[in-house]
Amino acid sequence: MAVPKKRTGHSAQGHRRSNWKATKPETTVCSNCGATVLTHTVCTACGYYKGKPVSLKDRVEETVEEKKPAKKSSKKAETAEEKPVETVETTEVEEVKAEETETAEEKADDTVSEKEAE
Repeated sequence: MAVPKKRTGHSAQGHRRSNWKATKPETTVCSNCGATVLTHTVCTACGYYKGKPVSLKDRVEETVEEKKPAKKSSKKAETAEEKPVETVETTEVEEVKAEETETAEEKADDTVSEKEAE
């Protein structure tokens, strides 16, 4: 492996690096939204390239907007909003209690019928 005998001086190092500089990237204006974009790349703001949608994100949004029908108000939603919260909770609790008593009665009937069978 090659190893230099002497250290390179600051001047020689500077002369070598004189043409090694950063260049300003070329930019254009997006034809759809007007944002500044690198040339030959998709616009990061809107997802268009040469006036056409390219980004999957924009394609999905377009298809979702086209497929969604207008929201219709349902009578069930309106009645649920009108009912106070307390009445909804009490009816659910009463239904659960009724189911528990029915199952308890069935279990009692089953045990009675088993004893009679013996």
